[in-house]
Amino acid sequence: MTKLKDATLHKRIRTEISERILSGAWPPGHRIPFEHELMAEYGCSRMTVNKALAPLAESGLIVRHRKTGSFVSRPRIHSVVLAIPDIPAEVTGRGEPYLYELLSRTARRATPREMEELGLEQAVPVLALKCLHRASGRPFALEERVINLKAVPEAKAVDFARTAPGSWLLGHVPWTEAEHRISAANAPRSVAGLLAIQSEAACLVLERRTWRGDDKITHVRLTFPGDAYDLVARFSPQGSPAPGA
Repeated sequence: MTKLKDATLHKRIRTEISERILSGAWPPGHRIPFEHELMAEYGCSRMTVNKALAPLAESGLIVRHRKTGSFVSRPRIHSVVLAIPDIPAEVTGRGEPYLYELLSRTARRATPREMEELGLEQAVPVLALKCLHRASGRPFALEERVINLKAVPEAKAVDFARTAPGSWLLGHVPWTEAEHRISAANAPRSVAGLLAIQSEAACLVLERRTWRGDDKITHVRLTFPGDAYDLVARFSPQGSPAPGA
């Protein structure tokens, strides 16, 4: 009789937690009650609680950490590697409120590093931008971008405090070629502070250069918390992107 009761109870616990997550009552990042709290609430054993939480972790609804407890998973965005992602559109497209903040804006000559990133042989006027993208109020991505003002002089007059530079470029500057570089990195303290994550936490870094003919348009470095973003591409056996990819 006890085994039957435990089997029914762990399903009830799992169902109630799942309903709170899916209803939005427990948003992404919310801490699930500790195991001992669930044991007290439902009057059950630790084994019963584990049986309830394990399937939730396997399905990706929650993330379990040995020392800090269990948390509601952040939804992940899937983006085709060969496409140019528009962060505001992707965040709002999955039903999350989007916020954007311009952290800094400087018009000056390109530094040697920026010349290398843009693929330039000579220093040109550039617009250097640092921006923070938020999803549901949480830091989602840090954007560090340089725009070649020799190729796109109209960018200097744009109010990027109101418009995300990536969205503006996609809407106003045609491009003919793009290059992506994707890597994993541990967040330095300055980046971690802006993304509200621990220093040295795992991040996904997407670097991109775009061209319009021979003109080098922009170089951008997007840093995402490791649990917030992934990149997916489908390819045919011939190596071309599959339809719909």
